[in-house]
Amino acid sequence: MSQSTMRLQSFDLASQDIASVDVEWLHGLSLGVEWPHRAADWDFLREVGHGFVALDEIGRIFSSAMWFPCGADCATIGMVITSPRVQTHGGGRWMMEVILRQCGERRLILNATRAAYSLYLSLGFVPQATVYQCQGYARPVMPGDAGAVETIPATGIPEVAALDAAAFGADRSALMARLAGVAEIRGLRRGGRLAAYAMRRPFGRGIVIGPVVAESEDEAVQLVAALLDGLDGQFVRVDTRQAGGVLRTFLHAAGLTLHDTVTTMTRGAPLPKVEPGAPGTYALAAHALS
Repeated sequence: MSQSTMRLQSFDLASQDIASVDVEWLHGLSLGVEWPHRAADWDFLREVGHGFVALDEIGRIFSSAMWFPCGADCATIGMVITSPRVQTHGGGRWMMEVILRQCGERRLILNATRAAYSLYLSLGFVPQATVYQCQGYARPVMPGDAGAVETIPATGIPEVAALDAAAFGADRSALMARLAGVAEIRGLRRGGRLAAYAMRRPFGRGIVIGPVVAESEDEAVQLVAALLDGLDGQFVRVDTRQAGGVLRTFLHAAGLTLHDTVTTMTRGAPLPKVEPGAPGTYALAAHALS
């Protein structure tokens, strides 16, 4: 990545490839804005994405921004962190303009915090849906039909990736392959074909369940219930765009209550709809990965 610089009121910022930075510096940056990412989470994101940090003249990190390719024509944007000192002088816009140049003509998806929402609007992003961050210490719930849920091995990733692309609207096969190395995967079949899948993996304060792709909320609940098995008392997080209904009711009963919201925004094409009878995304892989 070529270096760029920005002159703010009293200091200069220079960009540096995020892959070249000590992960503990990145961990400190996210801790500073009270994001839950561990150093290991940063390492995973750097394996699957691209990005840069902004450093001052003595090497202190003030900001970060990343993008994650989904095939050749789509990308997600995430890990956009700007310190208040940088943000008030236009640093957030500068960071995003660099990322947008790197993404080129791809259609783009991001999840906006309240603080960044206006900036993304001004850059041509359109609000699509609310993401409900549900989390808490898991408690026992009535299981679904556990007998129908199967464990999917790493060799089954091509089938998972094809189903994911149908729901997400873009090819995330490279991400699916990387997730398979750190996640447990469950699936449901109908007529011999994979109709739904879900993953769980370590993240942040505990475990995240997602992505979850299914053809109905009932299937999503069945898979989430299977992945909650054995997690009693552990901290679990699920990010969903379901405003209410069966899945949200189930999550609440399982101890995963609403903690916060962000807004999914897109540039270039709308978010694929989630409709019964067709593959839909019922839980996100992560805010940065959607």
